[in-house]
Amino acid sequence: MRWIKWLLGEGLLYRLYRRRIVKELATLARPSHVAMILDGNRRWAKARALESSAHGHRAGADKIHEFLTWSEEQGVPRVTLYLLSTDNLTGRESRELDDLAGIIEGLADQLSRFSNWRVKHVGQADALPAHLRDTLKGAEERSSRNSGLHINLAVGYGGRAEITGAVRRLVQEHHAGGHTLEDLPESISVQAIADHLDTVGQPDPDLVIRTSGEQRLSDFMLWQSAHSEFYFVEALGPDLREIDFLRALRDFGTRQRRYGQ
Repeated sequence: MRWIKWLLGEGLLYRLYRRRIVKELATLARPSHVAMILDGNRRWAKARALESSAHGHRAGADKIHEFLTWSEEQGVPRVTLYLLSTDNLTGRESRELDDLAGIIEGLADQLSRFSNWRVKHVGQADALPAHLRDTLKGAEERSSRNSGLHINLAVGYGGRAEITGAVRRLVQEHHAGGHTLEDLPESISVQAIADHLDTVGQPDPDLVIRTSGEQRLSDFMLWQSAHSEFYFVEALGPDLREIDFLRALRDFGTRQRRYGQ
């Protein structure tokens, strides 16, 4: 009976359904940049009565590697992962933050050594523990010449902090160039601020996905997501399936993006 259940439920039917969605995707537009908020790790651990949230965070990290593989297989060239926010740095207990730092370190190192993937850290490096900061820097340098899937790791990241930092750098650059306060307003524009963000030179995310049923941005890529499409998945982060991701791509491909027109 278990074999029949697998064949009809999680095996054959799943594969047939996946094949159908992939076939549909062949005629649809793909996002050039997907941003992911993999949420629900702590709830996943609690629902299984595990001793600490670290088990959920590790399961979420394992799922991230799967998600990136799915993205590459579907021709998505760039992914941004929201791993640790500036709010987390002040709102989580020190033990959980230590566990998270170790998990993120392992993930960043692994991704920078996998295939031809390129890793970049976005966020406030100075706010992170030194060992985590050094690991992220090492992963970025190690993979800097790779030309495959581009992965932004948003660690110690907050959208408001990023915009604030961009404006601050813009003003400092203006001052360093010998310009005056009077002509500062003329140097401030949408493009000028974009040129000082952590993601300078990168396309904005076309699609933002969030797991766990929550429907909010949580200070994630506030500037870059101005014209993004959003897709919310009920599954908790570690339970995300490839089918969920393919559905998100299909939904994106059928939307009509108007950009105010």
